[in-house]
Amino acid sequence: MEVYQGGLDGRTRKTVELPPGFWKKVAIGAVVVLVLIIGYTSFYTVEEQEQAAILTFGKYTATQEEPGLHFKLPYPIQQVVKVPANLTQKLQIGYREESGQIRTVEEEALMITGDENIVHADAVVEWKISDVRAYLYNIEDPERFLRNAASSAIRSVIGSTKLDYAITDGKTVIQTEVKQKLEELMRQYDTGIFISDVKFQDIEPPEGEVQQAFKEVTNAREEKNTKINQAQRYVNDRLPKARGEAQALIESAEAEKRSRILNAEGDVAKFNAIYAEYVKNPSVTKERLVLETLERILPNAKIIITDGSGNTVQYLPLDQLLNRSGSGKSGGSSGSASGSSSGSSSGAASGTTSGATGGGTEQ
Repeated sequence: MEVYQGGLDGRTRKTVELPPGFWKKVAIGAVVVLVLIIGYTSFYTVEEQEQAAILTFGKYTATQEEPGLHFKLPYPIQQVVKVPANLTQKLQIGYREESGQIRTVEEEALMITGDENIVHADAVVEWKISDVRAYLYNIEDPERFLRNAASSAIRSVIGSTKLDYAITDGKTVIQTEVKQKLEELMRQYDTGIFISDVKFQDIEPPEGEVQQAFKEVTNAREEKNTKINQAQRYVNDRLPKARGEAQALIESAEAEKRSRILNAEGDVAKFNAIYAEYVKNPSVTKERLVLETLERILPNAKIIITDGSGNTVQYLPLDQLLNRSGSGKSGGSSGSASGSSSGSSSGAASGTTSGATGGGTEQ
């Protein structure tokens, strides 16, 4: 409804009446907006690779290291600053890699060695945030500070190293020294930065004849190391085999030695036993030795016993009868040996012995 009100000045003014409950609705809307703002600014999320610094009225108060959803006092009482503290970052020195293309930065890459030669060095520094508070408040531009500190450390180490050593065997040593100097600078300025590693991509002279000459020197040294490694590998292969063969020969010789000693001791014991019997009865022992020797050298010979006059003495061939009887049984024959056998023998005379007492002999 529009109401027109007149006045003494003769002017007419229009007064607009608000609908009932308007200010109540405005108050409710304001409260809802305030609640939404408070709710929106009271909760924050920390990702897996992040840590959050809590600021109360602009002053650092705490660090939230656990990932997930967290609560804080609404803005502007508390604020949150997130940093990738759990992420390993890389800083390139001497070059930049942009969109898959590598661009050389000469003012960072060119350095002077200890013997006043120019060298081209490219490096990568891997780092992480170890202290969020120091990282946010002790240095203004962390990446720029780290780049300048890395360049300073690299120039300091290479400046005290000869070119020949820097481009050949000294790369690993230079990396270690640069990392130590860079860590010392980070501790000195309390930057909150942890240096994970320093890796050199290339350390080489500038392009031209000098670079080619140094490459040939490097190739020759690598070939030398290869030959040394091959020779050492051959030594490692042959030496254990040679030691094994030598040990086998030694053990074989020791076994032969022990065998001969035992055989000799057995022979000595046997000789001593025979000698003891020989002392007791020399004639009997002598005849026994002769007979045993004949049995050993003529195992299939037939023995014919004669008397001293040269006439053959007939004897009963018991051994032949026993052999025939045994063969008859094995062949399934039903016949058996009976009667007497003739005293003649078909065997050839293989030896003659005379009895020492009454013509008796012992076989």
